[in-house]
Amino acid sequence: MTVSESLAPVLACDVAVIGGGPAGLMAAEVLARDGLAVHLFDAMPSVGRKFLLAGKGGLNLTHSEAFEPFAARFGERRAAIEPLLQAFGSDAVRAWAQELGVETFVGTSGRVFPSDMKAAPLLRAWLHRLRGQGVVFHMRHRWLGWSDAAADEGSGAGALTLGFASPTGLVPVRAKAVVLSLGGASWARLGSDGAWVPLLAEKGVPVAPLRPANCGFDTVRAGGAPAGETRREFLRELIGRAPDPAGWTPHFTERFAGQPFKSVALHFTDSQGRTFSRRGEFVATATGVEGSLIYAVSSLLRDEIQAHGHATFTLDLLPDHTPERVLKEVRHPRGARSLSSHLKSRLGLDGIKMGILYEQLGKDGLGDAAALPQAIKALPVTVGAARPLDEAISTAGGVPFEAMDGHLMLAAVPGVFCAGEMLDWEAPTGGYLITACMASGIAAAQGAKDWLQRGC
Repeated sequence: MTVSESLAPVLACDVAVIGGGPAGLMAAEVLARDGLAVHLFDAMPSVGRKFLLAGKGGLNLTHSEAFEPFAARFGERRAAIEPLLQAFGSDAVRAWAQELGVETFVGTSGRVFPSDMKAAPLLRAWLHRLRGQGVVFHMRHRWLGWSDAAADEGSGAGALTLGFASPTGLVPVRAKAVVLSLGGASWARLGSDGAWVPLLAEKGVPVAPLRPANCGFDTVRAGGAPAGETRREFLRELIGRAPDPAGWTPHFTERFAGQPFKSVALHFTDSQGRTFSRRGEFVATATGVEGSLIYAVSSLLRDEIQAHGHATFTLDLLPDHTPERVLKEVRHPRGARSLSSHLKSRLGLDGIKMGILYEQLGKDGLGDAAALPQAIKALPVTVGAARPLDEAISTAGGVPFEAMDGHLMLAAVPGVFCAGEMLDWEAPTGGYLITACMASGIAAAQGAKDWLQRGC
């Protein structure tokens, strides 16, 4: 929207940073270090709310893997993100934390955490330093839009006039440059609500649709194996079967929702031939699946669902066992023991793993001596919808890099720079998200400094 004229006094500054997540805070730090008058605005009562939430289970700051595989995590946007990471990568993140008095360590998975695993002490030290550098914080200030009105005398003809809704009313702000770091559209209660999309659209800035990333999915019911089908016919039909009602059966949900699948391997090949294969863990939810292994393949599953309405991956429930061993143990005489007791004794299959076999195969499929061993090694699971955007850990889509110059300045709005999750990129969890957000904040701040130095 266009900010109307207001009787409130205009607040003037060199740079207005809008958004108080890692990207915005890093941009403010880079700008303030050079003595610029930086004012940071955020709609929430405090900054870094998603940052703090990420730290509840241990703040994963970055990842220790080598640069090549690290950069490859950004997929189709690698070419755009890689220069940012070259300027501020995982080693720089650790050095930055150490400057704030926070030591880090590398976990067994290669992820990097603060030594105390907490986000709050790091954020407090960061904010203390920013305030010491002169950054002025304006909380509960929601950005409403801007005006093309000429700047007041002495503030520069190229200044941008912005409007913010605050507890005391409309606050007009005039800045020589603006850094937008408004996040995506997941976890709206923490401030990332995507309300900036129409504000940019009004200025002719293209925005790729915001979609869930690192998200869970709703499953569709398999319906069990029809009597008399061979294993190959059954699995082929199961993969191609039209989706039934969403979610697990009530029996499975009641017994296993919230429980983890541990030590499994997930394999998926989409209709374009892109493949994913990895061992790990995930969790059964009341309606489907979520967790680290699912998040890692979520972009492929999401895109396949968008193209074809559903996606089917396979689970190897016993990745440490060869197919030959599984076949041998399933066929081993079980005497008077039940099938579940037999599988638990011979293969260690019980609990949720046994539950999903029954869920997907049904009683007839479990009794098929040909179908069962191969299903244990490649059980099809079909998902029909990603969970809602607001539940996702992060967001795909946003401002395309093609709409900005090499310094992350919007072509349609000179003097306005974008950073963080509002850019059109995505990455898996594991420290990649925070690292790239911080790196983009630095790049946007450098761009704003160059812009001001040129006197634009």
